[in-house]
Amino acid sequence: MGNRVIEIYICDARLGDPILRPYQLVLSPDEIATVGLALIKAGIAQGPEDQVLARKGCFGVFGKRKDWDSPIYPGDRLELYSPLLIDPKTVRRKRANQNQDAKFQAAAAKRKARRL
Repeated sequence: MGNRVIEIYICDARLGDPILRPYQLVLSPDEIATVGLALIKAGIAQGPEDQVLARKGCFGVFGKRKDWDSPIYPGDRLELYSPLLIDPKTVRRKRANQNQDAKFQAAAAKRKARRL
């Protein structure tokens, strides 16, 4: 048996604007198409412990984070994500605290207005 070819797309959004390019993943008969294999064959990573992709959630398929060993299918869009600059949990917590402060200030203003 010969090699199989799977057509996928690679979207690199790590630096600036996302760049989408088609990629032909050539597989030998005994290879299984996985996210990790596609990253290695595309020259993006050296292996699962590669420093470029060591952080959690830095790649996925169609907006869903995937593991290194997750299967990849023809037509899939393999995405490389840029690191988060701000932790979303911290932003939500800060916004909730600001809303709470506004409630306290409004209540204090009402009490002050009643006294006058």
